[in-house]
Amino acid sequence: MNSLIKAVALAVIVAAPAVSFAQSNQQPLTRAQVRAELVELEKAGYNPNDWINYPENIQAAQAKIAAARDTGAQADVSGYGANSVATSQSGRRAVVPVATDRSSVYFGH
Repeated sequence: MNSLIKAVALAVIVAAPAVSFAQSNQQPLTRAQVRAELVELEKAGYNPNDWINYPENIQAAQAKIAAARDTGAQADVSGYGANSVATSQSGRRAVVPVATDRSSVYFGH
């Protein structure tokens, strides 16, 4: 029993670095990605030469970009798919024909 516990502990210790390494998929940004982000900020109104209003200027541009991204993301927040074009009659009472046959086995029960 003691050797089993040691074997399991050793397996966990050996596997832990491999699992943590597999989860780190953050890669540094490329120059093209940084340039694309800068162009996007400039289109939103950010001026890199306006260093006097630096924090407010870039925060306002980032807020505009985030708002533009959120408008596209709010199209479906329910998680149930897109709105259907067809109609349905959900919630209506089902029409069940009345059984008129009195010779049924379950008649009266």
